[in-house]
Parts: sequence; C-alpha cells; structure tokens
Amino acid sequence: MQAQPPVTVRVFTQRLSSTRKGARLARLLTLQQLDAWGIPYCCDVSDAAALVVAELAANAVRHGHLPGRDFELTLVLATSTLRIEIADARAERLPRTGPELPGTETGRGLLLVSALATQWGTEPRPHVGKTVWAELDTSACTTM
Repeated sequence: MQAQPPVTVRVFTQRLSSTRKGARLARLLTLQQLDAWGIPYCCDVSDAAALVVAELAANAVRHGHLPGRDFELTLVLATSTLRIEIADARAERLPRTGPELPGTETGRGLLLVSALATQWGTEPRPHVGKTVWAELDTSACTTM
C-alpha cells in the first residue's frame, strides 16, 4: 500500500471593521494572501476571489452590521479549492439572490458569486451571526 502525499492546508483569518473601508481592505488582503500562496495577481482565480470577497464583505457591512461588531474574513486553500468565508453578526438576515426591486441597481451581487463559485451557501455561527461562504476551483492558477 502506497502512502498518500501530505495535503497542505493554508488558512488566513482577519477581523475587519464593519465599514466600507473594512470591506475594501478584505479584498486587498485577499489578493495579497493569494499571491503569497502562489496564486498570482491578475489570474482568473485571484480576480474571481477578489470579486467574491468584495461582494460578500459589502453585504456583511451593509446588511450584517451591528453597532460595535466587526466582520471576519477567512480564506482556506487546500489542494485545488479556495474557500472564502465572511462572517457577520446578524443571523436573521440571510442573503437573497436577485434584485431587491425591479429596475434597481442593487441585489445582483450574489448572482455574481453564484456564477463565479463552484458552490456557495450560508451557515450559522456558534455564538452569534452567520457565515456566508463560497468555494472556487484554483487548479488553473495554483503553483503550490
């Protein structure tokens, strides 16, 4: 019986202020961390990850914010999958996929997430809030 090679799992977690600046920083940190892990800037995977993080972080700031509470970004890279998690403090506000009102400019971001991710969803956090997650296939850009 042949031994399986070890699997490297990389994890990055950062708590950020529930502000537009915090959401922007989440996107920038994602790009920087992916580059450090061997997924270079401007490849399809890093571009998709930046868009997904930007949308989920913006939703956390806009819809998941509670005064005095931050949101949390977690990136998990294992084999050929990047899992992006954005956790916020509001459990009762689940994301919707579709425009809020016909003709409006908002409410389409999760359609973008759905198109870019291999899968996505939500789950409750143990103590307070929810986590919205998305998984991306990284096999096209990974140089692990």
